Amino acid sequence: MSTPAPSTEFLVKVDALHTYYGKSHILHGVSLHVGRGEVVGLLGRNGVGKSTTLKSIIGLVAASQGDVFYEGRSIVRSPPHILARMGIAYVPEDRRIFRLLTVMENLRTGLDRDGVSDTRKKELLDKVFAYFPVLAERRNQAGGTLSGGEQQMLAIARAMMLEPKIILLDEPTEGLMPRMVSQISQIIDALHREGVAILLVEQNVPLTLEASQRIYIMEKGEVRHHCGASEIDVNHAVIKQYLGV
Repeated sequence: MSTPAPSTEFLVKVDALHTYYGKSHILHGVSLHVGRGEVVGLLGRNGVGKSTTLKSIIGLVAASQGDVFYEGRSIVRSPPHILARMGIAYVPEDRRIFRLLTVMENLRTGLDRDGVSDTRKKELLDKVFAYFPVLAERRNQAGGTLSGGEQQMLAIARAMMLEPKIILLDEPTEGLMPRMVSQISQIIDALHREGVAILLVEQNVPLTLEASQRIYIMEKGEVRHHCGASEIDVNHAVIKQYLGV
């Protein structure tokens, strides 16, 4: 008897994922989903497996058990560069920009790909420079000389060059000044309005609740709570229980 095809109702669906680092069991059957154009927050204390969940989705960490579906297709064994071409972008916690390359050269790593016309490349550049005017001003400056906030903008802008359907965004406001945090929040909102889905790992609980439609809360490698973001606030008992806010 054939197995029915997984539903395409969700853009990304993580199903009972188990992941190890060596002998350390990090993810214990994590399941979650992200709808098309939806912003979903993933909350939890440090070390509970949030970043590992993103890395398992994008293929940087191999899952030992469970599955990941993208548009109804299993991708759990697919390499990261293939997933990027399929429309999954990843902005890691440490940004991973090319420090010795200029801002423009960093952007071109996502822009110079098959099937993108010169006209479309210009449109994409104009778009990110409209979002991030400071990057236009610093287009010939080495990425490593940018401030922390500017590097975060560059990392997000580089992901946008791929025209993704979903961005896996890991701790985008960590270590940033309040003004930069506000700008990142505005960019998340703008991407959402454009129909880009986002799976957001973030320690800033108020920002996550404001930006997201739904949230998952993790503890010890498991999803412990799932609800609509509008159903709770920073003073909710669940937030205090799992995050100590």
